[in-house]
Amino acid sequence: MDNTALFDLLDIRDDDARECAALLSTPPSAAVLSALSAFEGRLGTFPSGPASADGCTERDWIEALLRFAPAAASYHRSLGIPAGLSAAILADVGLNLRINRRVHGHFGLDTWGWLTLHMAGNMFRLGRLQYHLVRSSGGASPVLEGEWLVGVHIPEDGGLSPAVVDESLAQARSFLDRHFADKPVRLATCDSWMLDPYLAERLPESNIASFARRFTVDRCSDAASDAVYFTFRTRDMENLAQLPRDTSLQRVVLERIDDGGTWQLGHGHLELPAAP
Repeated sequence: MDNTALFDLLDIRDDDARECAALLSTPPSAAVLSALSAFEGRLGTFPSGPASADGCTERDWIEALLRFAPAAASYHRSLGIPAGLSAAILADVGLNLRINRRVHGHFGLDTWGWLTLHMAGNMFRLGRLQYHLVRSSGGASPVLEGEWLVGVHIPEDGGLSPAVVDESLAQARSFLDRHFADKPVRLATCDSWMLDPYLAERLPESNIASFARRFTVDRCSDAASDAVYFTFRTRDMENLAQLPRDTSLQRVVLERIDDGGTWQLGHGHLELPAAP
């Protein structure tokens, strides 16, 4: 696959495309080869955590993601997954490169660990949401040990109206039944600051609250910076007074911290809709 086709597949643009082309202009280093070997060993194995390889820098992982993406797309094809759905999830590479440039002001990928999950072939974007198909390790009711489930993730590019969420969940049910019929899934899980009950209490009429109410929250854990990062795309917790308070969400996120509160991750589950 040439660079033009690769960057189109991964939705890599402008300055990021030029930086990526430079990475691909020389043979892969030993560290990149190590990362590629890790990807090859994970493809089709339904891992739940990021890949690892000794001695790899952030740039090594970026190069490995670029070089391995055609193999991930080929694996999708072998499962009969349409090219458009394959491209929809692999485009997360370009999106995260753009987010990194917005957050840090330069080329990079501080979320490279997240993107390594996409290269295993068990992460899919179906409409508004992303779904990560894994086998449960059990231990937390109502999830049974060894059963298949999907983790739900929320890309930043769009709203969460009830209609688009309904459509995505219905697509997930149909997609899983068609392409992974031997891996029956009844539950979707979500670990997100959006499931912190405080948010739904303060913004009860919001689409975020509507989304959160779909899930039964099983527990919460402290995640002080998550709400700030995903609302403002900054990891700086020392200069919160400089952040805008233009929207109700921005005000709620910052006012809770001002009042001495701590944002949490809600860990919840829902039952996927039945097949029509």
